[in-house]
Amino acid sequence: MVQKAERVNAPHHRNGKPVGNVTRGTTNPNRMRRVDRWLTGPQSWRLRAAKDPLVVDLGYGATPATAVELFERLRAARPDVRVCGIEIEPERVRAAKALEQPGLRFQVGGFELALPGRPVLVRAFNVLRQYEEADVADIWRLVQGRLAPGGLFIDGTCDEIGRRVAWIALDAERPLSLSMSVRFGSFDLPSDIAERLPKALIHRNVPGEPVHRLMQAMDRAWLESAPLASFGNRQRWQGMCKALRDGGWPVQDGPSRWRLGELTVDWDAVAPGGYQP
Repeated sequence: MVQKAERVNAPHHRNGKPVGNVTRGTTNPNRMRRVDRWLTGPQSWRLRAAKDPLVVDLGYGATPATAVELFERLRAARPDVRVCGIEIEPERVRAAKALEQPGLRFQVGGFELALPGRPVLVRAFNVLRQYEEADVADIWRLVQGRLAPGGLFIDGTCDEIGRRVAWIALDAERPLSLSMSVRFGSFDLPSDIAERLPKALIHRNVPGEPVHRLMQAMDRAWLESAPLASFGNRQRWQGMCKALRDGGWPVQDGPSRWRLGELTVDWDAVAPGGYQP
């Protein structure tokens, strides 16, 4: 049985040892398809513009399936992409080595990202969820400090088969946005995704916090868009997104993303009270 992760205070690379703790490692094939679709959609310019197309799947879990999928999906945007799956548990890396191929490799490591070169994309899903909220800012800064110019760090959480997914995108300086993506039919109210918010926000879904106001606004807009349900939940979700934007929420993108069950808002709209970048 894997023990609960210990606190990681002001993490840094000590004596060559990886920074972090062994996590449960639960994973499933195709679990990350929603965030990967976002990375190969509105964020694909980052990879295409990168001088060194180095990408990291950080803490890929007990099996390397999601790292392999990330590699295959990103090659469509950048054929010479290099993906490195990093895990702190050596046995998981040994098991993944058989799947290495040109452009895809695996190594032992942690948040220090001890790699030759700086990655343009770092995806860490269901990793920080197993840490303490107080540890998140230090871990963010550690990873941000390793990003290439124009790089992006994705800190996210999803359910077991990727029906409800939420992630925070950060560049080298600050958090940029919160994205949520759902499979239609997998929820009663949009706020059901709250249980999958990243660690920095999941405990802030309480009255008085910005992310709680967003959850409430989503539910109201969803209910008010009920007349569109006769055209399908896709149209209803788009109506919700438009209502949020019209109501003053800084909703990004447009119908082409909304129709996928996706919603992205500026980070400043949901940043926890007292948050300091």
